[in-house]
Amino acid sequence: MSKKYTVEKTEEEWKALLPEQSYNVLRNKGTEYPHTGEFNLHFKDGSYNCKGCNAKLFEADHKFESGCGWPSFDEAVEGAIEYIKDTSHGMTRVETVCANCGGHLGHVFDDGPQETTGQRYCINSASLNFNPSLKK
Repeated sequence: MSKKYTVEKTEEEWKALLPEQSYNVLRNKGTEYPHTGEFNLHFKDGSYNCKGCNAKLFEADHKFESGCGWPSFDEAVEGAIEYIKDTSHGMTRVETVCANCGGHLGHVFDDGPQETTGQRYCINSASLNFNPSLKK
């Protein structure tokens, strides 16, 4: 039995809602090529939300340049992420999915900034929307 999420849609509804690359990432656990995503080198004030359901996932002040080729964050919004053991591709990793809709976001690793959390959330731009801050 699969987990129930607050936001659930049929595959046809997801396909109609999401651009092709976002659908592949969020619904099929795909990934974008490194250094190609819209938010890789994006550093503006605001928040990063799930492209599938618009749930807030990350605050911009937790984003950092890791050099890995994908947007990186050292902390997620509390309760926004679900963590799943991933043993695909011959490795053991921790997959991150949106706790609201179950959309695949990327993975989290223990090689982030040690002066903060030590975590590196490696997230696909295709799974995100950016909500700019209204701060002046």
